[in-house]
Amino acid sequence: MRALRAHGWQVVGVARREDRLKALADETGATYFVADLTQQADVDALAAHLESTGGVSTLINNAGGAAGLDTVEAGDADDWRWMFEVNVIAVKQVISALLPLLRASVAGAPTGTAVADILTVSSIAGHIAYEKGGGYNAAKFAVASILDVLRLELSGEPIRVLEIAPGMVKTEEFSLNRLKGDQAAADAVYAGVPNPLTADDVAETIRFMVELAPHISLDQVVIKPVAQSAAYKVFRGPLAVKE
Repeated sequence: MRALRAHGWQVVGVARREDRLKALADETGATYFVADLTQQADVDALAAHLESTGGVSTLINNAGGAAGLDTVEAGDADDWRWMFEVNVIAVKQVISALLPLLRASVAGAPTGTAVADILTVSSIAGHIAYEKGGGYNAAKFAVASILDVLRLELSGEPIRVLEIAPGMVKTEEFSLNRLKGDQAAADAVYAGVPNPLTADDVAETIRFMVELAPHISLDQVVIKPVAQSAAYKVFRGPLAVKE
């Protein structure tokens, strides 16, 4: 939200927690809409609100989350259901509800002069499997597949389907939520890792993707800290050339 507002975008933030939305809106001048995007009624209300306030040309799906670090055998099925609701079903519902508005934003524009965007934040967990990531891997692989299919289904329309797949991003809540509130375990995830990504790094990359010329589509961008070679391989300690 901050990165886009700094470049003059009109932004509507959508989330469940109004206090955080209001704080961001007050800081950036954005507007907001409170909704639980796993609930179809809330998604429908969001679509109606956006239509009544001028429509939308860019959708950024940033909902998501992981729960647990268990094996497939020992994993909690309720954790898996939650991950699919948040990471997969919510994304599908919002895309379905907003596609008519996205189409309307570019209808009638001369070829090559305008484009609508559907950008979804997935994860490298949706492209590389790793132990004890079964439920999250499954949900993020599903998201990546949805985007691949959608890109084919929208062929011929001036609509870009973009995916950004972050690796290790140090944020206030992701690992803490995944580890059920265990702060020490959450801190250990990033211990010794030189310069894990920040939310600002991802946001700036998103801004770059949606501000490219209308004929350019960065279908999939994988973004990781240099210290992370893969989802399951992270270097801890100072980076240095080999002698």
